Amino acid sequence: MRDVYYEQLERLADRLLDMSRMVGEAMDRATMAMSGADLELAGLVVAGNARVEQTRVDAEDHAYALLAARSPAATDPRVAVAAIQAATSLERMGRLAVHVAEAVQRRYPQPVVPSPLMPRFTEMGRIAVWLATMAGQVIVRRDATLARALVSVDDEMDDLHRTLFTVIDYREWTYGAATAVDVTLLSRFYERFADHAVSLAWHSTFLVPRQSPTKDPLPLTTPLQTANTPC
Repeated sequence: MRDVYYEQLERLADRLLDMSRMVGEAMDRATMAMSGADLELAGLVVAGNARVEQTRVDAEDHAYALLAARSPAATDPRVAVAAIQAATSLERMGRLAVHVAEAVQRRYPQPVVPSPLMPRFTEMGRIAVWLATMAGQVIVRRDATLARALVSVDDEMDDLHRTLFTVIDYREWTYGAATAVDVTLLSRFYERFADHAVSLAWHSTFLVPRQSPTKDPLPLTTPLQTANTPC
């Protein structure tokens, strides 16, 4: 019975890992759509979110089933609660990627972000995808050290979000109030995506009790190797 319980935990972790890949890919595509004013790619992001939502439902159902199990191994409800919280964070990350894609759709054929600001948003997108990927690795590895690494990278995202207001408030801003609102909201979407990734990582550190990962972990490399700060 105990082996069956841990097998079910593995399957639940696999679902969450799949979700982390989905939302990372969604934000990557949304950023590319924003960069190129690509209406078709933005539409794929929006349409693809249904799969994320369905996987969240499946993961939650799986977690509730574990919570209701009568196995002696299933005595710690924190495992199921952590899985539910992680699935919720991942669904919200998917929705934030959709918000970015919808901004592209709304402003098409005009770009939603002025070209001087695109390097900043490209970097935010790169950090967001890295965070989603590494959060998935925390699920696989149950690595608190890796979870802490996500916090430091999240701080970089916060800096990019915070310093954007300096750019918008500058007297030479010439793109109008509507564009200022767009870029502020977009920056907030990336910042919240990063926050959810960090929350997911902490919830997942004890999700699957095992001694070693069943999948080859990705190398722990930071995305913050740029020489210049985005404008």
